[in-house]
Amino acid sequence: MLRIIAILLFLIFASNVVLGSSGQAVFLGDVTEMLVLFAAVIAFVAMILQKEAVQKEKNKSS
Repeated sequence: MLRIIAILLFLIFASNVVLGSSGQAVFLGDVTEMLVLFAAVIAFVAMILQKEAVQKEKNKSS
């Protein structure tokens, strides 16, 4: 679930950057763009921490 959220948020960010660099109208402002990127990073870090916790539990039981 966190992976999907991180990917979707990053795709929103990346599409806004691509549209802006090609000279077309962007759909996110500067602050909103930063918040979307920040949310994508938070979702990615949460996903990694969750996977590490699961791996740690597997290693304890083995």
